[in-house]
Amino acid sequence: MDFEWVAIALSDVGWISLAFFLGFLARSIGLPPLVGFLATGFVLNYLGFASGEMLRKLADLGITLLLFAVGLKLNLKLLIRPEVWLATALHITIVMTFFGAVIFGLALMKFPLFSGLDFKLSLMLAFALSFSSTVFAVKSLEEKGQVKSLHGRIAIGILVMQDLAAVIFLAASIGKIPSLWALLLFILIPLRPLFHYFLKKAGHGELMILYGLVLALGGAELFELAGVKDDLGALFMGLLISSYPKSSEMSKSMLGFKDLFLVGFFLSIGMSGKITLEVLTIGVLLVPFIFVKSALFYILMTRFKLRSRTSLLATLNLTNYSEFGLIVAAIGVANGWIMGEWLIIIAIALSISFVVAASLTGNEDRIYKKFRNFWIRFQSKERLPDDSLLDTFGATIAIFGMGRVGTGAYDKMRELHGETVVGIDFDSEKVKLHLSTGRKALHGDPSDADFWEKVEEGHSIELVMLTLPNLEANLDALRQLREISFHGNVAATARYPDEEERLREAGATAVFNIYTEAGTGFADHVMAKKLT
Repeated sequence: MDFEWVAIALSDVGWISLAFFLGFLARSIGLPPLVGFLATGFVLNYLGFASGEMLRKLADLGITLLLFAVGLKLNLKLLIRPEVWLATALHITIVMTFFGAVIFGLALMKFPLFSGLDFKLSLMLAFALSFSSTVFAVKSLEEKGQVKSLHGRIAIGILVMQDLAAVIFLAASIGKIPSLWALLLFILIPLRPLFHYFLKKAGHGELMILYGLVLALGGAELFELAGVKDDLGALFMGLLISSYPKSSEMSKSMLGFKDLFLVGFFLSIGMSGKITLEVLTIGVLLVPFIFVKSALFYILMTRFKLRSRTSLLATLNLTNYSEFGLIVAAIGVANGWIMGEWLIIIAIALSISFVVAASLTGNEDRIYKKFRNFWIRFQSKERLPDDSLLDTFGATIAIFGMGRVGTGAYDKMRELHGETVVGIDFDSEKVKLHLSTGRKALHGDPSDADFWEKVEEGHSIELVMLTLPNLEANLDALRQLREISFHGNVAATARYPDEEERLREAGATAVFNIYTEAGTGFADHVMAKKLT
C-alpha cells in the first residue's frame, strides 16, 4: 500500500468532517449547507492547510456531474426564447460596460491592486463578475423542487447561455482552438437512439448510476481530446438523452453522488490563497454590485413580458457571482496579466454573494408579497402565454404535482367524483402531456401568491391534495393556503416520519406517507382482486 495516499486520504477526511459540522451549523440557522462548506475552506486556508489532490479531484468531478445534470434537464426550445438568449446577451454587454468602466476608473486613480489594469483587463474582470453561479442556482432550485418551474427553467437557461459564452472566452483567452477532430463530435447526435437504448436497458439501480458516470465522464473526455472544454462535453451528453422519459430517473439516481463531489468544489474555493486585509476589503466591497446585476436581470425579464413574480424569483437565484470568475482570474494570473490576489478577491466576493443569495432565495415569497406593489410596477400588461394566471374552472378537488403519485391520485379521484378534479403542475411540458391524454390539467405554481389570490376570489375548491416533489414545496403551498384562510381540507404526501409532523404543524389535515402506506395500499388492492 502507498502510505502517501493514505496520508492524503486521512487529511482530506479531516477537512470533510469539518465541512460536515459547519454545513450542519449553516443549515440549523436557515442557510444552505454550501455556505458552511465555503466557510470550511476559508478556515482551513487561515490555518495554513493546502488543498489535497483528492479534494481537487472531487471538485472537478462535482462540476462535471453538475453540468451533466443540467444537460439532463435542459430543453433546447427554452434556449431559443428571446427572454433567455437575448436577455443574457444584453445583460452581459451592459454589465461588462458598467463594471469595466468602474474598474478602469479605479485603475486610473491608482487604487491598490487596481493600478496596472488597462481597459482590456478591466473588461476581462468585468466579464468574470457578470456571470451568476450555476452551482448555486441549480442546487437551490433542486432543494425546493423548482427546477422545472418557469422561473427555474428561465434561470437555468440564462446560466447555460452564460456557460456557452464562458467556453468561447476560455478558448479565445488561452489560445486553445478546437482540433479538426472536434467535427467528429457531431456524430454523437445521430447516436442518440443508441444512448437511449442503453438507458432503457440499464434498469433502475447501480447500473443506471454507472451508465450516467460513463456518459458524463466519457463525454468530458471526448470533448477534451477534441480540444473543446471538457465540461461542455458533460453538458452535451446530458442534453442528448434529456428527451428520453427515463432521464429524470437518472438525474434523481445521481443526485447524491453529485452533491457529495460538489463538497470538494466549495471547499477548494476557500482554500485558493492567502487572505489579507486589503484583499478582504476589496472582496467585500464587490458584493453590493450583485444588486446592480439583479436589477438589470429583473428589468430585462419584465421587458420580455415575464410576470413580475416569475422575473423576481429567477432574478434572486441569479443574485450572486459565479465560480467562472475564479477560472477567469486563474487564467489571468497564469498569464501574468493580473496579480494573484485577484483570485482570492473573487473567491471572497463569490462566497459572500452565496450567503446573500441564500438569504434571498430562502425568503423569496415573503420578499415578493411584502413589496408586491413595487414589483408589479415593472410588469408588462401583455404577458407570455405560459406565464399567465389561470383559474380552476369550477373544480372542487385540486391536485398539485402531477408526477406519478399525483397522476394516480387524479385518476382515482376522477373515477370517484367525475370531472370536478383538476391537476396543477409548474412543468408546462408535463401539463401538455396530461392534456393530450384527456386529463384536465393546468400550469400553475402552488407557491405563487398571485395564483392563490386569484383562486381566493371565487373558487369552489373543497379539497387540495399536495403531491409535490419535496417537503419544502409542500410547506410553501400550505403557507399560501394558510395566508388566504383556505377552509377546505388539505392532504399532503410525505416520505419520512419527521416530514409528517412538520406537514401537520403547517396545517395539513391529512398526511400520507408514500412509503409506509404503500404496503397497506398493496394489501387492499390484493384483497379487492381476491374478493372479485
